[in-house]
Amino acid sequence: MEFRRLGRTDLQVSLICLGTMTWGEQNTEPEAHAQLDYALERGINFIDTAEMYPVPPRGETQGSTERYIGTWLKARKNRDKVVIATKVAGRGGGPRGDFAWLRDDKQPPDLSRRQIFEAVDKSLKRLQTDYIDLYQTHWTDRLTTNFGRAEYPWNDEASVAIAETLDAMGELVKAGKIRHFGVSNETAWGVMRHVADAAAVSSRPRIVSIQNPYSLLNRWYESSLSEVTKQEDVGLLAYSPLAMGVLAGKYLGGAKPAGARLTLFTRFTRYSNPQVERATQRYVALAQQHGLDPAQMALAFVNSRPFVTSNIIGATTMAQLKTDIDSINVKLTQEVLDGIEAIHRDQPNPSA
Repeated sequence: MEFRRLGRTDLQVSLICLGTMTWGEQNTEPEAHAQLDYALERGINFIDTAEMYPVPPRGETQGSTERYIGTWLKARKNRDKVVIATKVAGRGGGPRGDFAWLRDDKQPPDLSRRQIFEAVDKSLKRLQTDYIDLYQTHWTDRLTTNFGRAEYPWNDEASVAIAETLDAMGELVKAGKIRHFGVSNETAWGVMRHVADAAAVSSRPRIVSIQNPYSLLNRWYESSLSEVTKQEDVGLLAYSPLAMGVLAGKYLGGAKPAGARLTLFTRFTRYSNPQVERATQRYVALAQQHGLDPAQMALAFVNSRPFVTSNIIGATTMAQLKTDIDSINVKLTQEVLDGIEAIHRDQPNPSA
């Protein structure tokens, strides 16, 4: 396993991070524990989760993913062997009223001090740990162009100030409940605002990471965020590197594999448009031309990017998990990289 430094911290995290958002929906607790055991055996020390998980989010299952991790940590007594990252939900994930079941008062989630404090205590209890290594905002409190939203929402209502969120995170660091702070589904402006607001007050933590989508089908991160995060030492934790399994090629030709995520759930339309299909056909053909597994080629491309700190994989079967982790041993030739660039220039970012 390869390890990379998380921002400006002293933490070294595995280049492959174990994503967990299917646990409690598509995966049982014993299956989750088996994945964790195998990942640890393979050298993975980085686990990513969220208070909202599993996905799709529902009040009936919310928190199950963190609970599964918590029971594993308690049973294995190996908290010092892993870096745990989780997330707090804000408003920007959807319209007002979404996810109100996350909070005791049934108010829509936001990134205010009160709600962050409630959320972190619940996550700590479910995870059965005294501290969280990396606490992330799951999305911005303001609405932005994330989750396939194409147009910037100029008429967005007021949101919690980033400064208030940073002050709350600073209190949690001082209390020892979290070690470091990161963002997710953020923009270039948002990263710079966090950096500037943290620099203005010494008690505010500096962001160490950003968790955004990045894959062969969505390389928008490269356009501006890659420069911002390089210059500011903010590491990318790349999610959806297989575009929810699309880049494995299993959905080509209208196929609907039993039990697969896009077969079960139709809400992820950004991964199923005609442009995605055409680009995926070409990426899969390129992999096959060079004797590569299509999923491993897609993951190896993400692994090779200098701005990526960790590549968050997710699997519902042990076979998928083994294939995904084995991508760490795949090094792409210049010929393959040139082929990827040719496809990208012709069909850029179809799932953004």
